[in-house]
Amino acid sequence: MASGPQTLVDVYHHGIERFPRADRFLQKIGGVWHQISTGEFDQSVRSCAGALAALGVGRGDRVAILSYNRAQWAMADWACQLLGAVDVPIYSTLPPDQVAFILQDSGAKAAFVEDASQLAKVQGRVAHAISFESAPGAHSFEEFLKRGKPIQPAQPEPDDLSTVLYTSGTTGVPKGVMLSHRNLVSNIVGSCTVLNVSEKDLALSFLPLSHSFERILDYAVFHAGGSIAYAEHVEKVGENLQEVHPTLMGAVPRFYEKIYSKIVKSVQEMTPGRRDTFEWARRIGALVAEYRRRGDRAPLGLRLRHRLARFLVFRKLGRRVGGRIRYFVSGGGPLSRDIAEFFFSIDLPVIEGYGLTETSPVLTLNPPDRIRLGTVGKAIPGVELKIAPDGEILARGPNIMKGYYNKPEETAEVLKDGWFATGDIGEIDPEGYLRITDRKKDLLKTSGGKYVAPQPIESALKLQPCVANAIVIGDRQKFPAALIVGAPGATREEIQAAVEAVNRTLAHHEQVKKFLLLERDFSIEGGELTPTLKVRRRVVEKKYQSEIQAMYAE
Repeated sequence: MASGPQTLVDVYHHGIERFPRADRFLQKIGGVWHQISTGEFDQSVRSCAGALAALGVGRGDRVAILSYNRAQWAMADWACQLLGAVDVPIYSTLPPDQVAFILQDSGAKAAFVEDASQLAKVQGRVAHAISFESAPGAHSFEEFLKRGKPIQPAQPEPDDLSTVLYTSGTTGVPKGVMLSHRNLVSNIVGSCTVLNVSEKDLALSFLPLSHSFERILDYAVFHAGGSIAYAEHVEKVGENLQEVHPTLMGAVPRFYEKIYSKIVKSVQEMTPGRRDTFEWARRIGALVAEYRRRGDRAPLGLRLRHRLARFLVFRKLGRRVGGRIRYFVSGGGPLSRDIAEFFFSIDLPVIEGYGLTETSPVLTLNPPDRIRLGTVGKAIPGVELKIAPDGEILARGPNIMKGYYNKPEETAEVLKDGWFATGDIGEIDPEGYLRITDRKKDLLKTSGGKYVAPQPIESALKLQPCVANAIVIGDRQKFPAALIVGAPGATREEIQAAVEAVNRTLAHHEQVKKFLLLERDFSIEGGELTPTLKVRRRVVEKKYQSEIQAMYAE
């Protein structure tokens, strides 16, 4: 018999039985953080599973979850796993028409919703709706739990379907990614091994749980016996970090870009003396970080100066994020090397990884004791990587999806001979570290036949203090151009100077010859961003089509 957990039901029993604790989960209600013990959580999950069974939900049935992160989200998820049902997480930011599409496509029988506003998106589309907050027309979650009678947990097979996750869709219609118990469990175990997660950890959960990255991170912390605190809202993360003092947290690159910009701005506003102290401390921090990444110990004199730098500068910055962070984890998109180096230099390490919803999601992680900046790390245990002749990254392993729900043609396009085609371009160095160079479909080809990778140029532009956001365009055009969102108060002249500064680091054919200054940033509500904050390039280009045409016509 194979050792270790084989299904999520095994993971659940392991997490419950081995780690009884009073503070297993933390949730803020009415302005106060409340603890949920292991026993209380288990009782709620089993009651929820029993109540679902009473509604006629059984093995293989689809159950949607439409809510931002909270303990009830996790209860509903684990209840589905114990029943053998298949849950379908949906981003709470999606508009009603997209929610309707997912409910219909997946065939959801029931839906858990956050509140009345989310209930309105599912009413009339599912047989049963259960609301975490009071919402007329839905079962109240608390009352629903009271109906649940104890059930005998299901014993799913490792290859049974566990969840259908709909891709956020930077292009086209969302596709339902089918993930099995084996897919998710292999990823939980592999991620835990590399990240060294333990019962001493407290994670702040703030990326949507409908995002595979946050979900697997929460699973890993639960499996290892740690605690999970649910952020109130994306806008409250800064506050919540200082209240719960987490040891680790996952986020997308945009989160780190914003923190970086805030710190750089505050440094610019310091008196010359304080600014010099900060820069001195950062230089010392960068030297020590380099030794640590190599697995070496810094010389005594440098260690003493680093201790002083920590006392004068880093301790204060650390308190802004709770004072206990072991490391942040970055995924869901490329993180600028400069930003990663900055965080390491101020004693707030950011571990970069890489993966896709279709890979459960983690493919690679930088080992905390052997981080190589500019890469997304090595393949986690069980995962194999190789580079196709055209540069595309291919992956194979127990974490690769079963396929796209009801889409055999699309599945066949990306799954060939057991290898999954990621759509990303990259290279693997002799020690196995993967470097992503671009997105296959995002490569621009100018009318002169030159290929341009937009993402590194965009990252360089966003490092400029006067630039809040940027997209590089120019496919089939004479030259690359950019759509730029200026930072508050930035002038066109400052942005022009920033573009010229970036251009000096680029090859001639990559240089941004013109830019269009946009009045507002991209947003989920405006349709330009996916729920995971990735830019929908095609949407943006279509939205500003006339302005772009005019810019190129000049």
